[in-house]
Amino acid sequence: MIPVAEFKQFTEQQPAFKVLKPWWDVLAEYLTVAMLMIGVFGCTLQVTQDKIICLPSHEPRENLSEAPCQQLLPRGISEPMGDLRELSGLKNNLDLQQYSFINQLCYETALHWYAKYFPYLVVIHTLIFMVCTSFWFKFPGTSSKIEHFISILGKCFDSPWTTRALSEVSGENHKGPAATTAGRATVTVTTTAGPGKAGEGEKEKVLPEPEKVVTEPPAVTLLDKKEGEQAKALFEKVKKFRVHVEEGDILYTMYIRQTVLKVCKFLAILVYNLVYVGKISFLVACRVETSEVTGYASFCCNHTKAHLFSKLAFCYISFVCVYGITCLYTLYWLFHRPLKEYSFRSVREETGMGDIPDVKNDFAFMLHLIDQYDSLYSKRFAVFLSEVSESRLKQLNLNHEWTAEKLRQKLQRNARGRLELALCMLPGLPDTVFELSEVEALRLEAIGDITFPPGLSQLVHLQELSLLHSPARLPFSSQIFLRDRLKVIRIKCEELREVPLWVFGLRGLEELHLEGLFPPELARAATLESLRELKQLKVLSLRSNAGKVPASVTDVAGHLQRLSLHNDGARLLALNSLKKLAALRELELVACGLERIPHAVFSLGALQELDLRDNHLRSIEEILSFQHCRKLLTLRLWHNQIAYVPEHVRKLRGLEQLYLSHNKLETLPTQLGMCSSLRLLDVSHNGLHSLPAELGLLQNLQHLALSYNALEFLPDELFFCRKLRTLLLGYNHLSQLAPQVGALRALSRLELKGNRLEALPEELGNCGGLKKSGLLVEDTLYDGLPAEENAHVHIS
Repeated sequence: MIPVAEFKQFTEQQPAFKVLKPWWDVLAEYLTVAMLMIGVFGCTLQVTQDKIICLPSHEPRENLSEAPCQQLLPRGISEPMGDLRELSGLKNNLDLQQYSFINQLCYETALHWYAKYFPYLVVIHTLIFMVCTSFWFKFPGTSSKIEHFISILGKCFDSPWTTRALSEVSGENHKGPAATTAGRATVTVTTTAGPGKAGEGEKEKVLPEPEKVVTEPPAVTLLDKKEGEQAKALFEKVKKFRVHVEEGDILYTMYIRQTVLKVCKFLAILVYNLVYVGKISFLVACRVETSEVTGYASFCCNHTKAHLFSKLAFCYISFVCVYGITCLYTLYWLFHRPLKEYSFRSVREETGMGDIPDVKNDFAFMLHLIDQYDSLYSKRFAVFLSEVSESRLKQLNLNHEWTAEKLRQKLQRNARGRLELALCMLPGLPDTVFELSEVEALRLEAIGDITFPPGLSQLVHLQELSLLHSPARLPFSSQIFLRDRLKVIRIKCEELREVPLWVFGLRGLEELHLEGLFPPELARAATLESLRELKQLKVLSLRSNAGKVPASVTDVAGHLQRLSLHNDGARLLALNSLKKLAALRELELVACGLERIPHAVFSLGALQELDLRDNHLRSIEEILSFQHCRKLLTLRLWHNQIAYVPEHVRKLRGLEQLYLSHNKLETLPTQLGMCSSLRLLDVSHNGLHSLPAELGLLQNLQHLALSYNALEFLPDELFFCRKLRTLLLGYNHLSQLAPQVGALRALSRLELKGNRLEALPEELGNCGGLKKSGLLVEDTLYDGLPAEENAHVHIS
């Protein structure tokens, strides 16, 4: 007896694979088991019992007008029974070996092949059906995807995060938007929906009724850190698996092929079984030339299993018909529906996660099969396809990692004296940030998509916000909160069109700092959003590649006091818009590719500071026109290529600070001494060989920088500038320092490093304000000072 369990290896599968077996595959599996039982039962009978029993025919060979055994067939009731009794008890004179020989010979020659091999054919066909059904579970190209999918599906189904995400949806429907957690989740869905999505109110309408989610617990479970990390890893696995599986349709194609093969096999089996099932007969006539061995040539044989095999054959045909109908239905299901596309529309409506994407190809096909098993699987799996769900998980992990106490340890005072919280390179913004109500400045750098929650209103002291490569979305309620509170905002992004539009609606904003590039095709136009709403704006800083001053700058012309344009070397061509900035006090045109001082600058009557750093200025003959800027106090022309200063500089009598460092100056005009208000003069990093004596006329000069030049001596008149506090002479060619330096009683910082000095004058001790920390000189020169001066410098 052969046990059915021996054939288990043909259909052996992992128990988890059952989720990919729809009802027709399950029914077909049971049918194959039944058919296999029929085949095994028939084979067992065929092997263990006699197959055929034959008796010789006593009719002479010349009298055989009909086939042997024909006379044994029923001919009617009217025939007398006496003839049969007369035939009984005939002696055949055959021994047991002869009977056995005849039985085997007649079995091989006289019995029809269908009657002989019927049970074996049933077993073979059934095994082929089994192989066809489970082939895609074994084939290397498909089994790896299936195993990976089943593994991920099981983890998604059992993940505590899935339960939490669906429970939050259930909680939102049950409690409404008044609940804190549900309210936050609703806002998150709304703000991440993007353009073209429904609004907040519409999102809340499509959320399912509480009774629809009957399989989820109503309470929101808490995740520990380990579970959160596992869910995070699961999101990454789902993303990679989706990309991998959606590339092809081998699973779909393989399933169709094996189904078509089963249908063809079914038709072939049905046809030949219906044709040959009648060949199974109880009596079989046998004629063989064995008269030399047995003395008989005709035999009448009884097929002992004919009656049973006939019944098994009809039963087998019935099972095959049912099996074939399931295969035909499978084909109808495969070709009638678009199985290479799967829509999560119902899941999106039920859970409120509007960003769950539809899938295609093999991914879609497997989800269709899972729906035939239990649609709850695809619903729970969809949680890990949603970016909204992923952002919630990241938020939860962030809140675990960044507690309020940990964030308070990062609070520091910034350059403006505000209490600042700086966060860098985080996957999101922790909710605990909004528990620090004392924060005055928030700096976020390299943080993923930020959506400010309603909890932003807890930061009642927030005045400064920096978003550096951190795109942020702001709900309308938070816009209202920040509109009149925020004073300073800094935005840094790749392109200026990424600047959030809500920035231009902050009416109380006083400083706006933008950094980013215009697309090449828009750089010349340099179009910026309207600034009309920024009624309080006083400072505007723009670092970009603009081809001209943005026209929208004139929207704030009446109250803008400081404008900074940093072009990173791109040439700024059109500057006429500057003429309208009547209230402008400070102007920076840095790295704008300027070769001349723009004429539009001379129209700024309120201008007090001008910075033209890092340009290509070679000549500044236009400096005469600065006399129209009567309030000009600071002029920065550093880091250019200026070769000389024109005599017209004497017209700038009100100028207090002049920066000419990092140029190509070799001399200074004597007329520079007529700038009587000058308090700071920086001509370091040039090629000066000498100084005009007229510099001694600058009686208000307090800071003089002459470092990194080629000066060999200083004019004695220079020491008439008695108010000098800082004198930088480092890295020149000075061989001695005049004793008159002792007249600079207010001197507090003196740099002499990098010269050719051999000694310091004793009169240096008369500089009462000079301390050791303010005297920058080689140690050998300092040690060579007389003891009294040395001690005086120490004490001072």
